[in-house]
Amino acid sequence: MLRLWARSPVASMRSVILIIDVSIKESASQTRDVLRQHFNDLKGTLGKLLDERLVTLLQEVDTIEQETIKPLDDCQKLIEHGVNTAEDLVQEGEIAILGGVGEQNEKLWSFTKKASHIQLDSLPEVPLLVDVPCLSAQLDDSILNIVKDHIFKHGTVASRPPVQIEELIEKPGGIIVRWCKVDDDFTAQDYRLQFRKCTSNHFEDVYVGSETEFIVLHIDPNVDYQFRVCARGDGRQEWSPWSVPQIGHSTLVPHEWTAGFEGYSLSSRRNIALRNDSESSGVLYSSAPTYFCGQTVETVGQPDRRDSIGVCAERQNGYDSLQRDQAVCISTNGAVFVNGKEMTNQLPAVTSGSTVTFDIEAVTLGSTNNNEGGNFKLRVTISSNNREVVFDWVLDQSCGSLYFGCSFFYPGWKVLVF
Repeated sequence: MLRLWARSPVASMRSVILIIDVSIKESASQTRDVLRQHFNDLKGTLGKLLDERLVTLLQEVDTIEQETIKPLDDCQKLIEHGVNTAEDLVQEGEIAILGGVGEQNEKLWSFTKKASHIQLDSLPEVPLLVDVPCLSAQLDDSILNIVKDHIFKHGTVASRPPVQIEELIEKPGGIIVRWCKVDDDFTAQDYRLQFRKCTSNHFEDVYVGSETEFIVLHIDPNVDYQFRVCARGDGRQEWSPWSVPQIGHSTLVPHEWTAGFEGYSLSSRRNIALRNDSESSGVLYSSAPTYFCGQTVETVGQPDRRDSIGVCAERQNGYDSLQRDQAVCISTNGAVFVNGKEMTNQLPAVTSGSTVTFDIEAVTLGSTNNNEGGNFKLRVTISSNNREVVFDWVLDQSCGSLYFGCSFFYPGWKVLVF
């Protein structure tokens, strides 16, 4: 809904300047915060990586030291043990000499026996000095220049994003967002769309892909939402700066299916209907005449000629299908029906994930002099799978609003209107 107020050129100019001024200051403040946070995180990460590398190198020093010192320690212990044994044996021989004759003979015999088993001239092999490790740290100072070059080139500040939101189109329960490139030298590989309520502090991703438009569903009516988009260059990993945020809302009441109808289960928002296993048959109608020109129906299920998806002037119970008077519909096999009569032209069969779009506009209002027996004519365009049929739909009386309706023979069909 667009509202216009009569304002002086000066007041309008001031308003535009104020909006631009606020946008520049806000984006500059956000950019400063992002830069500070990023470089603080970078410093923390680099410090952690350097600490981890230092610990690894120190562990290597400890390992080499322990592996090379152990044989020397073993050799030292062996020498000390031999020296201590020799000293004990000399002391024992001196005592044997000083003792009595009988005692002396016994001690000399013991001394002689021990001496014959001691090899005082046997020493462990000591490594040569050339074979002894000499540890040192090998550090390449050129890494400082390499890191410095990368740091000086890291990050840029862009004043104009390469993509901007072009248009916001309200839909019942949704908003179509369209965007375009504004930088001819930028080749986009993917786009990323985010949105949030204007009362929220955080954006959330709603689309990532190569398309340049997307319909954001589950939009509450008469609530302002903010949208922004960025792009990723061909062969790049990082995303571009965000576009200027745009505010949009929908004044259109979202579609809801009629609750409590046996044979169909509804989602929490009642915009998605699932044909269940119940044997009950009949037409499921929207809870109110909420059809809006250009609305699309997305379906998934097993097709059957008796199925119907379409719009009607009024809800009529007792029918198993919309293939009746005062209704236009498409069967899941592609047949098109107008007021219960099958048209010659057909559309492709509705397959899993197909979308069907209904565009309707008034052609004549009031009484007519033709022989069609009606006084209200609508031009209807039904599109599906890149094909469309166009025809005139004649009603018995003027109709300011229309209902959605659907019926399916097989269970498992899922229908979403947006």
